[in-house]
Amino acid sequence: MSPAQTLALAETLTPPLADGDMLAAIDLGSNSYHMVVARYTMGQLRIVDRLRETVRMGEGLDGKGGLRADVRQRALECLSRFGQRIRDIPPTRVRALATNAVRRLSAPHAFLAPAEAALGHAIEVVSGREEARLIYLGVAHAQPPKPGHRRLVIDIGGGSTEFIIGEGFETIERESLQVGCISSTQRFFPNGRLSRRRWRDALTEIEAEFQQFANAYRALGWHEVLGASGTNKAIGELCAAMKLTKGAVLAEALPPLRDRLLQASHIDQIDLPGLSDDRRPIIAGGLLVLEAAFNSLGLGRMAVSKAAMREGVLYDMLGRGGDDDPREFSIRNIMQRYGIDTGQALRVERTAVQLFDQVARDWRLSGDDLLMLAWAARLHELGLTIAHSGYHLHGAYVIEHSDIAGFSRQEQQFLAAMVRSHRRKIPRSAFDALPDRLLAAARRLSLLLRVSVLLHRGHEKQTMPRLEAVAAGDTLTLVLDREWLESRPLLRADLDGEEGDLHALGLRLQVSTAG
Repeated sequence: MSPAQTLALAETLTPPLADGDMLAAIDLGSNSYHMVVARYTMGQLRIVDRLRETVRMGEGLDGKGGLRADVRQRALECLSRFGQRIRDIPPTRVRALATNAVRRLSAPHAFLAPAEAALGHAIEVVSGREEARLIYLGVAHAQPPKPGHRRLVIDIGGGSTEFIIGEGFETIERESLQVGCISSTQRFFPNGRLSRRRWRDALTEIEAEFQQFANAYRALGWHEVLGASGTNKAIGELCAAMKLTKGAVLAEALPPLRDRLLQASHIDQIDLPGLSDDRRPIIAGGLLVLEAAFNSLGLGRMAVSKAAMREGVLYDMLGRGGDDDPREFSIRNIMQRYGIDTGQALRVERTAVQLFDQVARDWRLSGDDLLMLAWAARLHELGLTIAHSGYHLHGAYVIEHSDIAGFSRQEQQFLAAMVRSHRRKIPRSAFDALPDRLLAAARRLSLLLRVSVLLHRGHEKQTMPRLEAVAAGDTLTLVLDREWLESRPLLRADLDGEEGDLHALGLRLQVSTAG
């Protein structure tokens, strides 16, 4: 079975979008939680509802990975309200993503489990660079790019700031730094006191952080600059209210805006025309980051985009599971980068998919599960480029800790757990990083991958006789051609020895022969 056939089979388990289907994207930001609901009509997305609540999750972080109880409760109540709005939308049409604030938690599961219960849907955590990719995708679709027209997109969030250079709908460079409107306000003005000296020192420090990528970005160049999300929008509105610009942000407008802000000696006293009470506590950090970005990158003008990550998530959902799935492109790139034996990888994938097809209904596996199994099959030998000894450990580490476009952290941890478990004894800690909702599928898919790798251990190119697989509860029964198996005593011994290695999966493998 080819990758294209795998995608086709996945679509039978998770049908593609139909005209009239509803989708929802939820963005759990460090400052605000946003939800966008859209209808898929004639191949296009039409926004039908938007919800936004100021949660200030980043404000509740204690610096040790903990979250203040009142902020936690505020977040859960917001998600509960969001959940009521989308309770009739199928789970496959909803995607909720958490960003910097959740990334900084020492025990994210402790927050995510009740958060998922409140929302009624799974919540994924994305890396800063994946967040940047989705931001760019949203901006690019909201303001269609011109051919050969390169853009710089800046998104100042509550906890981090993303810088993306892209062309068309694809990113060229992505960076995410731990400076945002909340985090910078707390870091540089911890007691709320403002002064020119503090501002100057803070600006120098942030510009120093931006230098790690500024020269490379300037060398690439761009034709226009777009700012996304609430901070940039608010600063654009302030510039217009002060008659400094007509809505865009110009380099010459930032000094008078900053000077007006610094007339206040305390954040609570900031008096800027049109500034909302909601934005006042964090505007100093946001303006500080933007001024540092203009200085470091030599910017003259930044237009403000109406779109942000949440719109990007919606458009990303259109491509998922189909020919334009960004995860598929990432897997191909990884295979090429690490010199993976494509023939062997596809043989293992073909067998794994064949087994999956026979047990999917009894084990309640989905189309997304099939894709994860197929990708794990293609990457299971990734670690061989590092060392043969323990290559499954090396491969799992690379998958878990790389920035892989299109994948959330949980998806990478899922893939890593399968690659880690495809050979040798499986430690009980192999699946610790996964939320409870993914454990059953991860363990069952790991067994299918493990069996498929064993059956192709000899790297034989000949076609394998048809396999039969039956799943009943926690037992997988594998029926192999008797003559074929008897001619492979090493494989027989490997299969016989599997029982002792599978304890951590909580599953059993039974092998019988026929023919």
